Amino acid sequence: MDIDVQDHRIASAAMAAPYLSREQETELATRWRVQDDSDARDDIAMAHLRLVLSMAGKFRGFGLPKADLVQEGYVGLLEAAARFDHQRGVRFSTYASWWVRASMQDYVLRNWSIVRGGTSSTQKALFFKLRRLRAKIAARDRSMSSQAIYEEIAASLGVSVSDVQVMDARLSGNDASLQAPVGNDGEEGAERIDLLVCDAPLPEEQVSGIIDGERLHLRLKRALTKLTARENRVIRARKLADDSATLAELGAELGISKERVRQIETRALEKLKMAMTSDGIQELALA
Repeated sequence: MDIDVQDHRIASAAMAAPYLSREQETELATRWRVQDDSDARDDIAMAHLRLVLSMAGKFRGFGLPKADLVQEGYVGLLEAAARFDHQRGVRFSTYASWWVRASMQDYVLRNWSIVRGGTSSTQKALFFKLRRLRAKIAARDRSMSSQAIYEEIAASLGVSVSDVQVMDARLSGNDASLQAPVGNDGEEGAERIDLLVCDAPLPEEQVSGIIDGERLHLRLKRALTKLTARENRVIRARKLADDSATLAELGAELGISKERVRQIETRALEKLKMAMTSDGIQELALA
């Protein structure tokens, strides 16, 4: 079905739906909640389809089909109808606005970009309010720098300046495939993915890290031989075990107080430090 035709049919159905008085709204809500009458729920939702159409217009700047926005908004409208409690004294349109807006926002976040725009409440607020706030600030003072605008937006929304900068960059650019070729010659060659920076260490750094780790392990092993049996036990239990023992546990095992265990640990660490430092100096002298 053509999108324009579909939009026209939705609009016609919305305009044809009758307005509900507070009494009619209460009656339908009661039938739904008390009698589980799904027709009553649908009647409430259809009578407020105009609300969905109006809300969809506010999201037209994201370039998504209006029919899809209306469909998502109607899902939110049905959810609101299922949860609505007329006894709270609030009109359904007021209650449903939040559900409709939330459904449309989730749809925009899922489909506006292949990259998720953020799922936290602050990130959602930043996504939907950034453009409007930036335009408002720029209209008020066109001499403000971009950094000053970012700082004011960050303070207004309670986010960091870097979050604002990242989101602004995302909203200003288009999605691009990592398999897209670099250049315009159309020939096979490098792709965008080939230009991504790898955070992993270079091969030389990996080898150097392995060697340094082995040397450190050997130094520690030699240093441990300088400790007494009790010091060795405390250090292994407190510093080298996956689940370190408490001072109280070691004290009970060795028949001494917690304070005495702490003193032994401190002395043993000092001895290890001196032994490993001396060992390292000797290695440098031999290198």
